[in-house]
Amino acid sequence: MATSLPYSIVATDVVIFSLIENRLHVLLLELKEDPFVGMCALPGGLVQSTETIDASAKRHLKEKAGVSNNYMEQLYTFGEVDRDPRGRVISVAYMALVLETQTNPQTIDRYAGISWYPVSKLPSLAYDHAQIIVVARERLVSKLGYSNIIFALLPQEFTLTQLQDTYELLLEEPLDKRNFRKKVLSLDIIEKTGNVEEGVKNRPAAMYSFTSRVLKQVNIL
Repeated sequence: MATSLPYSIVATDVVIFSLIENRLHVLLLELKEDPFVGMCALPGGLVQSTETIDASAKRHLKEKAGVSNNYMEQLYTFGEVDRDPRGRVISVAYMALVLETQTNPQTIDRYAGISWYPVSKLPSLAYDHAQIIVVARERLVSKLGYSNIIFALLPQEFTLTQLQDTYELLLEEPLDKRNFRKKVLSLDIIEKTGNVEEGVKNRPAAMYSFTSRVLKQVNIL
């Protein structure tokens, strides 16, 4: 492998997921510089000598995607020797979850643009970012079963149907309505807000909210 870097360096890359039109999407930068002109990549970059790994991920997320104040967790370290054709770069990947309606993605002049893409229909990706997205999606789906992580993909208020629909969309399988509602309501992770669904012809459904929007372990599925 040809290299212009005399030693290994560390970078961070962030997989930003959101639910848009009932499909899981990921936010990607559109590249216009060699060696990946015309391809897409996750927001990220090198870790500065004066910052922590977490701080680097948050900085790149804000500077290159215009996203901040969202749920984010460290995902995995990707260190294949040839993952970057420019040299030896080790990436510490993160997963972030956002509401598309509360974001306004913006990037810097170094990139051709920034857009949401369905995870099921990704463009050509630079580096090993396709693999990173696969690992991130697997982490998200796994945590649905033992945590309340879904709070980061739902608005402040929602119906029980919307909650179940979101689980089914991410799991890609149906859930028994009666059992799902019985289990969720028994866990004390959601509560009625006192409001009802608006703009419906039939009997409006009760609105719920999460009792906490802090990640915690709970056996849901």
